[in-house]
Amino acid sequence: MATVTLVTQKPAGRRRWMIAVLLGVGVIVNYFDRVILTVAAPAIQSDFGFDSLTIGLLLGAFGWTYGSLQIPVGLLLDRFGVRRVMTISIVLWALASFVTSAAIGVGSLFVARLLLGVAEAPAFPANAKAIGYWFPRAERSFATALFDAAAKFSNVIAIPVVALLVVSLGWRGAFIATGFLSLLYFFLFRRLYREPAEDTRLSAEERAYIIAGGATAEGLAHTGGLSLLGYLLRRRKVWGLSIGFACYGYAFAFFIFWLPGYLVQEMKMDLLSSAGFTIVPWMCATASDLLVGGWLIDHLVGRGWNETRVRKSIIVSGMVTGLSVVGAGLTHDPYWAIAWITLSLSGLAAAAPASWSLPSLIAPRGGAGTIGGIMNFMNSITGIAAPAATGFIVATTHSFSGAFLLAGAVLAIGIFFFTVVMGNVAPIPEPTLHTV
Repeated sequence: MATVTLVTQKPAGRRRWMIAVLLGVGVIVNYFDRVILTVAAPAIQSDFGFDSLTIGLLLGAFGWTYGSLQIPVGLLLDRFGVRRVMTISIVLWALASFVTSAAIGVGSLFVARLLLGVAEAPAFPANAKAIGYWFPRAERSFATALFDAAAKFSNVIAIPVVALLVVSLGWRGAFIATGFLSLLYFFLFRRLYREPAEDTRLSAEERAYIIAGGATAEGLAHTGGLSLLGYLLRRRKVWGLSIGFACYGYAFAFFIFWLPGYLVQEMKMDLLSSAGFTIVPWMCATASDLLVGGWLIDHLVGRGWNETRVRKSIIVSGMVTGLSVVGAGLTHDPYWAIAWITLSLSGLAAAAPASWSLPSLIAPRGGAGTIGGIMNFMNSITGIAAPAATGFIVATTHSFSGAFLLAGAVLAIGIFFFTVVMGNVAPIPEPTLHTV
């Protein structure tokens, strides 16, 4: 494992934490753009006379480009840097919203959703790469948790806020509003984000602290993009991380897409009650993300505990806790179901920031974006598979029990890849002319 210099005297500067908050705000804006079509779908369906199949295709279009571009955007991040790639990305977030607001039919709506997938593809790999540059290893988990928890918390606030916009402004006005929100974030990001070596607001003391604590070395990879990709795809550690995280992603997507439907169909709740019950697991998941997946890991690593054991223990224990999802499939009591789901989601949320902190910890120089792209590409595949597999099981068996059991089995596979296949949390050797 790489040697890390632990610096006990923290500097007065807090520039690095401002960057972490900035990235978290970006994720919230990002999720507003993602969920608005879900909320606006009934109004759009009414205006254009679309059937449910058409709406389903529109909802799924985002995932096609978002998932397929994860590896290419990882290469772009490693080639051009976080600031340049994300600047273009955020402008495209806004453009996608404005295009949607002016849609004249299914074709323009479909193109707008594909564009949004392109626009938002760099977000999570870019955040993981930026955190690697800006934070010492002993603070990296909590910094990662700030943007990862924002994704969980978005499930609590985005839908009601977007619903209010749709009711108040109409669906076209709501898309215009989220477009301007993205533009506001664009100006904020352009003004505030730099890599540490280029940031004039970063004090020399804080920069020295970041570097001494094991921050990822800035700069480009020593090999070309495709050569680096080929090299990383031959590394067992990359596959252990990517498949392990994809198994987490299956369960996470299962909850995002099917939790409200499960409560209505299986637990016989009305829509309003199901919405209220849904808030509980996501609030607990947000807290677990920050406190366990973030603060606890950094606290233990900062006190000198073995980094590999700490991070992998949180990931594995979180995913083992995630197996509680099976309990929800074995009960017909809605309160017990929510209890099992809350426990499962809280465990998964603890594992998520620990997983997202790994690309910058195991990557060779300039390779964190590429590893993050590989990891999120695999995650996107299972994110598409989970709602489809669940729909098939429910349609075939008229019950969610098999879907919960399948989610548990997938998590068990993920535990194996994290524990056995990935190995230690240590940097992959730099590629040489003989290995690329």
